[in-house]
Formats: sequence, C-alpha cells, structure tokens
Amino acid sequence: MSTAPPKIILASASPRRRELLAAAGYDFVVQPPQAGAENGGDDGEPPAAMVSRLALQKAADVASRTREGLVLGCDTVVECRARILGKPVDRQHARQMLDALRGSEHRVYSAVCLWEVPGDRHAVRVAVTTLVMAALSDAQVEQYLDSGDWQGKAGAFGYQDGHDWLRIVAGSPSNVVGLPMELLAEMLADFTRE
Repeated sequence: MSTAPPKIILASASPRRRELLAAAGYDFVVQPPQAGAENGGDDGEPPAAMVSRLALQKAADVASRTREGLVLGCDTVVECRARILGKPVDRQHARQMLDALRGSEHRVYSAVCLWEVPGDRHAVRVAVTTLVMAALSDAQVEQYLDSGDWQGKAGAFGYQDGHDWLRIVAGSPSNVVGLPMELLAEMLADFTRE
C-alpha cells in the first residue's frame, strides 16, 4: 500500500485557499468548478447544511471532470443573528453586512468536501469559528469600504487582513480565511488510513 499523499485538486478559484494550502506545504493543482455548481442557499437552510451542500456540489462537479486525484471542495459563509451573509455584490451590500456585524458576535461556517477519483468515496465536514466585531463607527465603516478590502469576501470582511476590530472567540483562524486547515488535515489523515 502506498503512503504517498494523493494529488489534491482544489475545486476553487479562491486565492486565499490557494495561499493557505501552499503555506501548509500541500502539493495541489487548481481546477475551479463550473459556475452552475455554486448555486446559492435555499430560504431557511441552516448555514452548516448550506455550506455542506455547496462544498459537495463543487467537489462533485470537478470530480466528474477529473481522471485521478483527491478533489477538495470548500464553501464558507458568515452567519449573524440567524442571517447568512455571503459575498457582497456591491459597496451598499457590504455596508449592510457590516452594519449587521458591528458590535456583534457572529459565526463563520466552512464545509470541506474530499472526493476521491476514480470512484465516488467522499466525506463532508464543517468547521465553525465564532468572532466578535467591534462596534465600528460610521466613519470607520466608510474608511474600510473605501479600501475595497471587502470585495469577494463572505461577510464583507477578511480576517487575514489583520484588522484590530475582529476578534476570534472560539475556533480556527484559517476557517475564517476560507479553509479550516486543522479539519482538512484530519480529513486527509482519515482518507489515507482507509
């Protein structure tokens, strides 16, 4: 039995996920899913169920177009007061998200799906990180919006940007960036043991 790690195929175009995998020393290639594989949430769908479904959809899409390897699908959302916050579509949408988050505790949910090809053996697990955002002033929110750092980020913020107004209460910092590295390591270990 070979102990060589499987070739990882990252089913994501996220530069942050690529950076996390590279920094951890993983050997991987990038093959983003087709646009239709990322259909959004259903009304009332719990955040853990939604990210699990989307991570599975992304991994399945890439697995269907792959000959060999271990496909890694992931999806991340922010939840605050039972409201799911994805990526903002424009500045006004980002402002609405930040208004909901400032001064509040919220959670980041990321689902990781590993899908082995050939075959259809797969697993999906979810990581949750709890954060608190400081009670930013309107001027601070506008200054942040001017920076453009909110673009392409679930909840309109990036923990990796080092803002002192975000604090993790419990959970994984890499989860907030978009890929829970501790959970990924556990899942990879499980896959190579089986």
